[in-house]
Amino acid sequence: MAKFDIVMPKLGESITEATITKWLKQPGDSIAEDEPIAEIATDKVDSEIPSPVEGILKEILFQEGDTIEVGKVIAVISMDGEDGEEPDGESKKEEKTEQKKEGAQTAAAPVEITLAADEDATLAAKGASGRFYSPLVRNIAQKEGISMQELEQITGSGKDNRVTKDDILEYLKTRSDKPAQPKAQPQAAPAQKTVHAPQAKAESGDEVIEMSRLRKLIVQHMVASEDTSVHVTSVVEIDVTNLVKWRDKHKKAFEQREGEKLTFTPIFIQAVAKALKDYPMLNSSVSGDSIIVRKNINIGMAAALPDGNLIVPVIKNADHKSLLGLAKSVNDLAGRARNNKLQPDEIQGGTFTLTNLGTFDTIFATPIINQPQVAILGTGAIKKKPVVLETEHGDTIAIRSMMYLSMSYDHRIVDGALGGMALKRIGEYLQNWDVNLTV
Repeated sequence: MAKFDIVMPKLGESITEATITKWLKQPGDSIAEDEPIAEIATDKVDSEIPSPVEGILKEILFQEGDTIEVGKVIAVISMDGEDGEEPDGESKKEEKTEQKKEGAQTAAAPVEITLAADEDATLAAKGASGRFYSPLVRNIAQKEGISMQELEQITGSGKDNRVTKDDILEYLKTRSDKPAQPKAQPQAAPAQKTVHAPQAKAESGDEVIEMSRLRKLIVQHMVASEDTSVHVTSVVEIDVTNLVKWRDKHKKAFEQREGEKLTFTPIFIQAVAKALKDYPMLNSSVSGDSIIVRKNINIGMAAALPDGNLIVPVIKNADHKSLLGLAKSVNDLAGRARNNKLQPDEIQGGTFTLTNLGTFDTIFATPIINQPQVAILGTGAIKKKPVVLETEHGDTIAIRSMMYLSMSYDHRIVDGALGGMALKRIGEYLQNWDVNLTV
């Protein structure tokens, strides 16, 4: 019987594992080529696994909720539609499996030798808290001498607060700066104070809604951001009358010619990209006592999903793109975000975030920083207002298109002066828009 192994696909450069959230097919079900057989989730995005071949699902090797490393076989498909066994094929499969095991044992030999003197040093898959640790995280912890007790204190950014590879590597960067805990005090208190939220009790007639996986991740991410950064928000009001008139003049021809809508978002992103080149400290991250100033300008744009959740696709190297290129990227990412078609790499690597509050007619807000970035810009709704204009003939009142820009920044490394100057520069790029610009 010809069989085909379905493996956990590689979903991005930094993705090493994924969780099966739902099996769409069961053993014995017929499967067409490219038909999805399972739904999976990483720390960043949900996706589906399509079958590359046509056949019958013979076996599933993992259950819903299991977290599996990339490249591992998760299901077997019978390609000739029969449920019989082929001795030769099975023998070859067993031989391949043994070879893989031998190879894995050989690769892990240095770890095994290190731990041989103390078998108790082997870390379990779950800690006392019940939190799951992937084999990759456990291997890193063992190599670096991180005990289970210490591992339990690391804040995880993954599903159900799981510690990811990035979490433990980030922890190791600052670990050397921390004093070693005496072995005689295994019950040392965690570095951060644990705050327990008050429990709300549902009353008669109340509706109780279970949070989705994505909403739980958002909760963890937002709370972690507030716990990590010292948030300060600065607000400026700017006159975008020339920009609005320019867009109104060109948007119809632009859409007819390019097949793309010309919204304000790519214009805002272009202004941000220019300002970040002028003030690169806003395009950075904090790592312990060090500041990492990013070379690339990768701007994330907060996008609302139909279910009310939020996702932040990233436009890589935004400063290298023309206004047309930015418009195409914005429309493409926003459309695929709404249809849950984003790839994991497309929501990673951001160095600054923009949230267009004006889409919902919001005047301004105080957005929360998207860690590990140090700043986020909120663009408010554009409103016509009477404004005092200074002219050579004296002051006059005119109707102008005005909007607020609100930028939250990490006061650990961005002082009010720097934050204010950068915000002012973004406003200047928008206020001084070239009305003769052609696109």
